Amino acid sequence: MDHIKKHLQETKDIVDLLDPEKIEKIIRSLVEIRRQNGRLFILGVGGGAGIASHAVNDFRKIAGIEAYSPIDNVPELTARVNDEGWETVFREWLKVSRLRQEDGIFVFSVGGGDADRNISANIVEALKYGQKVGAKILGVVGRDGGYTAKVADACIVIPTVNPESITPHTEAFQSVILHLIVSHPEMKVSEMKWESEKPVSGKR
Repeated sequence: MDHIKKHLQETKDIVDLLDPEKIEKIIRSLVEIRRQNGRLFILGVGGGAGIASHAVNDFRKIAGIEAYSPIDNVPELTARVNDEGWETVFREWLKVSRLRQEDGIFVFSVGGGDADRNISANIVEALKYGQKVGAKILGVVGRDGGYTAKVADACIVIPTVNPESITPHTEAFQSVILHLIVSHPEMKVSEMKWESEKPVSGKR
């Protein structure tokens, strides 16, 4: 029980430490991307890959933004890793997608990429290319945010309240913030299923 109570208390502490203005800045950037008919390319590895794939669905279906992730095309992803290398896989995918200034790159990552220590180098290379093109860079990351936080136009760094639980808290709050964003009145263009359903008589 001690671990459960501690984890839940840390979750409460993180909620209190989150900066709503930074979340609002991401929403404003996404609204601008949609207004310009830009596309959103969502990147992540490990747990972040799962969030990226989920985010593609939500941004397309709920927020009406054309969104894609290289994670969802496993044959191309693995072919590029095999033939070209892990470090460049996202960058080369973005090149074929003809990333342009009106588009955005959204990163879900715990570390945010670190070029010096060769951590999530594929994210770093993708963001360098995004900077070159002039695309908007957004992120939800953990700890110090790494390369993503340094170069992003808007980024949320999930506060560290326990150095031993950085990854579970970051990945949990990536999902929380994703759903906060797509359900925001300025973002949502389609009703979600259960919010639009009328309750059965006598039930909630």
